[in-house]
Amino acid sequence: MSETTTLPRPVTITEKAARRIAALMSQEADRGLMLRVAVSGGGCSGFQYGFSLDNARLEDDVLFEQSGVKVVIDATSLELIQGAEIDFVEELVGSSFQVRNPNATSSCGCGNSFSL
Repeated sequence: MSETTTLPRPVTITEKAARRIAALMSQEADRGLMLRVAVSGGGCSGFQYGFSLDNARLEDDVLFEQSGVKVVIDATSLELIQGAEIDFVEELVGSSFQVRNPNATSSCGCGNSFSL
């Protein structure tokens, strides 16, 4: 299992995202929960981001810890979002985790999908 110290461009988690992750974890009885960020094919731009709570760390996961919360990203997804920033945004139309991905050449209007 790799750690963030081996990455040339680690993923960062904003304070707003860390607070939201902590709030989600406090609603659950499982103190071992982590936010899992994954990239899959699909969406209107080619790839899409996925977010879920998980209590298992897989062999190819990279763990990021910031402000007392843990985020795991599988190695394949990490190749596509290395150097990105994960934020939590609250707007009139709703709230969501968003990824500011320096590797994306374009993204859809909602920010949930991207292309390279």
